[in-house]
Amino acid sequence: MNGRYLLDTNIIIAIFAEDPMVHERLVNAAEVFVPCIAIGELYFGAYKSVKIQENIVRIDEFALNNTVLSCNTETAKRYGDIKNRLKDKGQPIPENDIWIAAIAQQYILTLVTKDAHFDAIENLKMVKITL
Repeated sequence: MNGRYLLDTNIIIAIFAEDPMVHERLVNAAEVFVPCIAIGELYFGAYKSVKIQENIVRIDEFALNNTVLSCNTETAKRYGDIKNRLKDKGQPIPENDIWIAAIAQQYILTLVTKDAHFDAIENLKMVKITL
């Protein structure tokens, strides 16, 4: 894979786990970005884990060493459009994933994920990594 990519939370977790399949797919990426929503999901996981401090340090370092994209009014506009279209189709997906998709669309990035439910979102460039 080469190009500009946005990592879903499950891909970041796979990176932390040193998943060779994920590493192999991302090694030639031109640019990799991380949505702030994924960082929040990672912190949530850290706070409910047994190794809270160790996990927080790992997330802090990851966020420091990567470009984290935040939400703004344009993201919110895209979020509203995506959520409405999903509602009209009767295909809801997790709220945080709608925000992640909105960031991907806003910055014209290809989302890298393991989740099939992103297929329901129109005009979302995506690469699914499966086992």
